[in-house]
Amino acid sequence: MEIGISPDAGQLARDVADWLVRYEQEVLRHADRFCIALSGGSTPKALHQLLAQAPYRDALTWSKWHVFWGDERYVALQDERNNARMAYDTLLDHVPIPAEQIHVMQTDLEPVQSMAAYEQLLHGYFDNQTHTFDLVLLGMGDDGHTLSLFPGTEVVHDQTNWTRAYFLEAQDMYRLTLTAPVVNEAAAVAFLVAGEKKAEPLREVLYGESNPDKYPSQVIKPSGKLYWFVDAAAAASINQP
Repeated sequence: MEIGISPDAGQLARDVADWLVRYEQEVLRHADRFCIALSGGSTPKALHQLLAQAPYRDALTWSKWHVFWGDERYVALQDERNNARMAYDTLLDHVPIPAEQIHVMQTDLEPVQSMAAYEQLLHGYFDNQTHTFDLVLLGMGDDGHTLSLFPGTEVVHDQTNWTRAYFLEAQDMYRLTLTAPVVNEAAAVAFLVAGEKKAEPLREVLYGESNPDKYPSQVIKPSGKLYWFVDAAAAASINQP
């Protein structure tokens, strides 16, 4: 596990963008595709906006990107709450990734059907490979959740399925999500965490006792590399060993 601390959220986005350029180039020295799972939220939004502009836009090999999502709210693609909509608005509409290499979580299908189709897609990409995604970008909520793995939900403990759809009572909506098994087989997982409200849950996730029902981010334990990119506010409670 590697932890990088940036002075503020703006610099955090720039630091992650710089790292991503180097990492993508490293992957593509040995492979002909770069498979990435995107995240929703404000921190990835700032990252997307940087990547869509020079110099980052010109430094990345967009034609080899294959884009997926970590989770999705079950709302229409046109809805501003939709994670894919945000990604199109801030990044995907501005870079030359072939449309057939962008794989949204479909919200025009029934939730369970949508996730069954997504799981089949993932198996088509990753079965018989040494890892699943080259990179999964994740955020962490104030409550310690990541993806759509929320505190106290049964999906946190799913060790079999790669995707799940379930109704989240607290939000009165269906959530579509990858699960720990497929994420933990990624070559690299990078959390982007910013803001003082994240300080206490971050400390618990990193150094507290195992309690994934309270802090679901603890179930992300990739066999590949794990990176935490955090700003100083989020890192305020960390006592690094």
